[in-house]
Amino acid sequence: MASGPSTSSKMVNVDDFGAKADGIIDDSEAFEKAWKEACSSQTSVTLIVPNNKIYHLKPLTFSGPCCQSDIIFKIHGTVKASNKMEDYGEDTRHWIVFHNVQNLRVKGGGIINGNGRTWWINSCKFDKTKPCKHAPTAVTFYECKNVIVSNLWLKNAQQMHISIQKCVNVRILKLKVTAPENSPNTDGIHVTGTQNIRIRKCVIRTGDDCISIVSGSKNVEATDISCGPGHGISIGSLGAGHSEAQVSNVFVNRATFSGTTNGVRIKTWQGGSGYAKNIIFENILMKNVTNPIIVDQNYCDQDDPCPQQKSAVHVSNIIYRNIKGTSASKVAMKFDCSNTFPCQKIMLQNVLLSTQQHQTAQASCINVNMPVSPNVSPQCSTTSIL
Repeated sequence: MASGPSTSSKMVNVDDFGAKADGIIDDSEAFEKAWKEACSSQTSVTLIVPNNKIYHLKPLTFSGPCCQSDIIFKIHGTVKASNKMEDYGEDTRHWIVFHNVQNLRVKGGGIINGNGRTWWINSCKFDKTKPCKHAPTAVTFYECKNVIVSNLWLKNAQQMHISIQKCVNVRILKLKVTAPENSPNTDGIHVTGTQNIRIRKCVIRTGDDCISIVSGSKNVEATDISCGPGHGISIGSLGAGHSEAQVSNVFVNRATFSGTTNGVRIKTWQGGSGYAKNIIFENILMKNVTNPIIVDQNYCDQDDPCPQQKSAVHVSNIIYRNIKGTSASKVAMKFDCSNTFPCQKIMLQNVLLSTQQHQTAQASCINVNMPVSPNVSPQCSTTSIL
C-alpha cells in the first residue's frame, strides 16, 4: 500500500541560501531565494532567520498567490534596512512587503529595524527646507488573509512601522514598537481597508499615532495597549481631498496613554463624505495626555487655512466608557463637529478627567448631540450642545 503524504514541517534557513549577516554584504537575494523555497513547499514550512545575527536588506516583496502551504516566518535575529535612499529606487513607500499571502505567521522574538534616521532628517516635518516626500513603511501586509504577527520588536521605521492594507482576518499580538518621539510620521500600527483585525498586548512608543485606523476598515479590536510617547489611537484622518471614507465597528478596550499628544481621537477633513460609526472606547487610563478625548471634524494638516465646506464625514454612535486620568491641558474633552453634519449619538459613561494639578478640567463641545450623563467630568455646557 502506498504511504500518504508527509505531514511534517519543513525548515528553510536563510543562511543556507547565502546570507552572510556580516554587517557589510546585502542579504536580500538570500531572503528572496529562501522565500521561493518556502513558498513552493508542499507541506507546512518554517522560514528561519537565525538568532544573534544582523541581516541587511534592501526593499523586498514576499509574494504569496502561488504558495502551496502555510508559512511561518520566524525571525530570531535582526533584519535591518539599508540606510541608502538610492536603494529604494522609484518606490519610496515600502521596505518589506508581504503581498497576497494566506495563512502566514510572522514571529520569533527578533527585531525588525527600519534604520530610519536618514529618512527622518530628510523629512519636511523634521527640516522645513526639505521637500515633502514619502518614506518607506517598514513592513506592509497587502491583500493578505489569515495572518498572525506576534512577539517581535519593530524599531526606528523609516515612516510607519507596520501597515495592514486590504487584508482579512489579522491578529497582531505582543509587539513592541519604538522610535524617537521626534521621528516624523512613525505610526506604530496602521490599519486601512482591512476587516476583522485584533491588536492585543502591544507596547507602542513612537513619533506619531500608536494605532491609526483609516478608510475601509471594519471590525477592528485593540485591547491591552500601552501607548506613549506618540499621538494616541486615531481613527482617521478621513475624507481628505473630498474622498469618501467608511470606518465602523471599532472597539478599543484596556489602554493606557502616557504623555501622548492625544488619547482617543477621531479626525476628519471638511469636504469628505461617508462615516465613522459604531465605535467604543472603554477602560482607558490617561496619564498627562494633552487631548485625552477629541473629535475633530475640522481637521487641517497643512500650512494654509482649510476653507469652510458643507460636506463632511458623518460621526455617530460613539461610546466613551470608564475613562479616567489626567490631562496636560485645561481642555480634556474636545468635540469640534461639523456645522452641517453634527456628531450624533455620542455617549459618555463614567468619564472622570482632571488636570495634572488635579483641578477641574474643561470640555469644549461644538455641534455635538450628546445627552448629559452622571459620573462625567468635565461636563459640556448645555448651551453648546445641539
